[in-house]
Amino acid sequence: MTNPVTVKQFPDTPIAASPGKFIRVAGTRSRRTTNRFFTCALLLTVSGCAWFGGSDKKPPALPALPATNAATLVWSANVGKSGGYLFVPAFGDRLVYAASNSGDVYALSEEGGRTVTRIETQARLAGGVGVGENLVVVASVKGDVLAFDAAGRSLWKASVAGDVLAAPTVVGAKVIVRTADGRIFALNRIDGKRQWVFQRATPALTLRTNAGVVSNRGTLYAGYPGGKVVAIEVEGGKPIWEATISLARGATELERVADVAGAPVLDDTRVCAAVYQGRTGCVETLSGNVLWSREISSPDGVAVDAKNVYVADLDGNVFALDKTNGATLWKLEKLVRRDPGTPILVNGKLVVGDKDGVIHVMSPENGDLIGRLSTDGSRVVSLLKNGDGAVVQTDKGGVFAINVR
Repeated sequence: MTNPVTVKQFPDTPIAASPGKFIRVAGTRSRRTTNRFFTCALLLTVSGCAWFGGSDKKPPALPALPATNAATLVWSANVGKSGGYLFVPAFGDRLVYAASNSGDVYALSEEGGRTVTRIETQARLAGGVGVGENLVVVASVKGDVLAFDAAGRSLWKASVAGDVLAAPTVVGAKVIVRTADGRIFALNRIDGKRQWVFQRATPALTLRTNAGVVSNRGTLYAGYPGGKVVAIEVEGGKPIWEATISLARGATELERVADVAGAPVLDDTRVCAAVYQGRTGCVETLSGNVLWSREISSPDGVAVDAKNVYVADLDGNVFALDKTNGATLWKLEKLVRRDPGTPILVNGKLVVGDKDGVIHVMSPENGDLIGRLSTDGSRVVSLLKNGDGAVVQTDKGGVFAINVR
């Protein structure tokens, strides 16, 4: 049965207007939740949890690497601690934008990591950074979306009355904001006025993630509970299709948590994603028809190249799957219990970052470890491709530019 979907249009709604009907979801509760059951469930992607298939055992020792290390440090900076949130850097005008929970947004030079601009938002932040032409957007812990120009001058402030854990996405004339309960808002990039809201029913218990939306050719793609991937029109917020990669299973709410916890990945004719306590698979971009799915559970996203889909499962095993049918091509078990996170592809290599702040570089052909780089010892909260290298942000607020060869 398809969950109900609602699209609310707000052509002339002022910023302070009521956001309409809210859906109470466990995933929207404060990080200060005292109930251990819910705290563990909601913060899975931040801190890990043995109840969800992880382990308190120490990971095995890392193997020795070849003499030539495929990862080198270019520069490092610090923007402040994440406060348990998952901040994502953004790129624009040869700058790296990075934010912290303390409320500062830094524009760092791509060449050497020098601070070019520091934006003091005067708010505790939970989500960021989104960047467009002369626009920098972040979200506060109070559910306010804050927009600044490149020089740090405040442009507007809009309330979405919900936890915004994902970085806002600038798409043309709109700023797309997703709240933790799954609502997606389109705000006017000029003044922050609300244009539409997309929402769908969600179960009582969901993962608390910072997965936002992916935009391509006038369509937004987003993952949802119940193993769903949804395609939405950018212009009016209307749903185009809904695909189910993995069905929820189990007798209890905890057992039936089956969320697409990472952002879907686009690859021409297909959209691929992984489901926590579910499957990894790909669907057709135009129709949403499921092409294939495999019984591989992951609380993170996937990476895709010309031939393969790459994913790290809940135990830390890294898989390469055939993009056409999902068959396993190789499996790396040397990162078990290290929470390697969402893989990325950089300069023809596969890269992941783990809970101890270590960056691992692998060969996409066979999964061999060919590079390693330590950062500041804290969890890698985001890892993004940038040219022939990558930019890493850690829980302690370290921002590292690395070269991959």
